[in-house]
Amino acid sequence: MRLHTYMISCFMTVTFFYTGMASGQEPSTQAVSCDVLTASGNSEYPPFLWREDASSIALHGVNRLIIDELSKRINVPIELIHVGPWSRAQTEVKNGRVDLMAGAFYTNERADYMDYFTPVMLHTTSVVWQRKDKTFAFNRKEDLEGKWGVTVINNSFGQEFDQYAQRNLNILAVASLSQALKMLAADRVDYVLYEKNPAYAYATILDLSDAIVPVLPAISSEGLYLTMSKKSSCNNTDIKRRIAIALQEMKQDGFTEKALIDGVQEWGAHSREDTTLK
Repeated sequence: MRLHTYMISCFMTVTFFYTGMASGQEPSTQAVSCDVLTASGNSEYPPFLWREDASSIALHGVNRLIIDELSKRINVPIELIHVGPWSRAQTEVKNGRVDLMAGAFYTNERADYMDYFTPVMLHTTSVVWQRKDKTFAFNRKEDLEGKWGVTVINNSFGQEFDQYAQRNLNILAVASLSQALKMLAADRVDYVLYEKNPAYAYATILDLSDAIVPVLPAISSEGLYLTMSKKSSCNNTDIKRRIAIALQEMKQDGFTEKALIDGVQEWGAHSREDTTLK
């Protein structure tokens, strides 16, 4: 409850600040010119973010469509690229070498080094993945106690679940989603924790969809936020106001919903082509 109150308080502060700007009040800090923004994210996250192949740095997907539209609306180029595994992307944003994170859940730790924009870009659901031939009863997070799970380094499932897992669960962290799913298929762990759609996409690519399965209920349903590094040289009141306004307008005029549909279709076409080439 205290976390929820804290988040609402933070978001209200941002909302009232931007309301003051719109009514003609002077900003509290002088705006600094920003000619280009850099962005990254989790490149193993289809249909939200993904790469054509292992040698590509270009990112595609739903979030790419949102970022490209945002760039047009704020009239600032945004370069969205792969900078390494998900853990590396977070480090680059934390250190200010990358300005924006194109999709992150809220946690207190991340809020120490990133500013969160509202509204959220999207919502995503995280689930427990099990082997089809070795399932176990799962109805609540307590059912995971005493078993071994795996997820990707620095992945989050929301503040509440993360805190519970740290105290009570045995969860290994590996560099990639592919590695985590292969470990489950090889019976090296009891379960994988990951977002449903990206894990399903990778299970299909790895020919594991007949071996592993997501189970309900979901462990969390979280908002996927656009964030900005607090150490970014572009972190100023003017650019943040423009981004916040653009995100709100994109939500209101239906662009975000359309981007989700188009991005899913794009990934579907890519995955069918990839399967055909095997």
